[in-house]
Amino acid sequence: LAVKDPTAVERANLLNMAKLSIKGLIESALSFGRTLDSDYPPLQQFFVVMEHCLKHGLKVRKSFLSYNKTIWGPLELVEKLYPEAEEIAASVRDLPGLKTPLGRARAWLRLALMQKKMADYLRCLIIQRDLLSEFYEYHALMMEEEGAVIVGLLVGLNVIDANLCVKGEDLDSQVGVIDFSVYLKSDDDIGGKERNVQIAAILDQKNYVEELNRQLNSTVSSLHARVDSLEKSNTKLIEELAIAKNNIIKLQEENHQLRSENTLILMKTQHHLEATKVDVEAELQTYKHSRQGLDEMYSEARRQLREEAQLRQDMENELVVQVSMKHEIELAMKLLEKDIHEKQDTLIGLRQQLDEVKAINVEMYQKLQVSEDAMKEKNEIISRLEDKTNQINATMKQLEQR
Repeated sequence: LAVKDPTAVERANLLNMAKLSIKGLIESALSFGRTLDSDYPPLQQFFVVMEHCLKHGLKVRKSFLSYNKTIWGPLELVEKLYPEAEEIAASVRDLPGLKTPLGRARAWLRLALMQKKMADYLRCLIIQRDLLSEFYEYHALMMEEEGAVIVGLLVGLNVIDANLCVKGEDLDSQVGVIDFSVYLKSDDDIGGKERNVQIAAILDQKNYVEELNRQLNSTVSSLHARVDSLEKSNTKLIEELAIAKNNIIKLQEENHQLRSENTLILMKTQHHLEATKVDVEAELQTYKHSRQGLDEMYSEARRQLREEAQLRQDMENELVVQVSMKHEIELAMKLLEKDIHEKQDTLIGLRQQLDEVKAINVEMYQKLQVSEDAMKEKNEIISRLEDKTNQINATMKQLEQR
């Protein structure tokens, strides 16, 4: 006969004990018909069997004083893998009567059963075998398929309602001994197939109700998350509304301040307009007086312009006379030149006359130059007077427009 692996035999035995314990706990709980408490024997045996299953293949850890084996290490790892387990781990650490890691592990199992999350917590744990290898040997129950089977069996415990008082219970010094007499079948158990069928039907119904309840809980949790997000958005909107109200109040204050400033500016503007009106009236009177003076100046300038024009006309006439005289003198000089050969005796007299005529011509030419310069000056004066007249007209137009 082939020699069997002792660790495999241990795993098989623990699996069978877990099956019997879970099945007996469910059947007795359904027949019991009310919420279970800590003194219920099948429930105590279930925790003992679970403790042995979790201890199987556990590595020995060296502590400060001695070597020990504790299941609190892998159970404490659950809160890192399953965020909802943080609350149960914190509750276990805060319990005042627990002093040993084993007591905290027992309290953790009881709280997980009351939450109906033991299967979910252990499922997250057995999936992460690389993390479990730090606490268990490679042949441990939690590292093999038997651990997954036990986790699957633990789902059926969700039909049980347990009300366990963990606070004040001495969990550190309890001795976990499996009572095999509980699982030995009697004749009454063999003959009660109908009752087992009914229990199975009730169990199936309760499993369905529990599964439906879990789905509803997940829906409720999603709705809670949505409500939380809506509350956060509502809070954010309320804050934004408060900020907007504060901004509106500030804007109203600024509007009131601007209105008051606008009123002051309007009053100042009215006073300034009144003062400006008085100044404009004074300037209008001054303008009237200055316009009268300008009219007189304009009349005087026009009179001077007419006189200068008449003088210019006289000078032009005189210039025409001088030019005609110059032509006559030139003609006389030509006649004298023709007669010079014939009248040599009269040459000296003629020369004297010619010199006199030239002197007269020079004098007349100088007078002509002087008259031309005077005409130029008068023309410049006339142009300046015209510019001044134009400026006066523009100033009068501007004053009339004002």
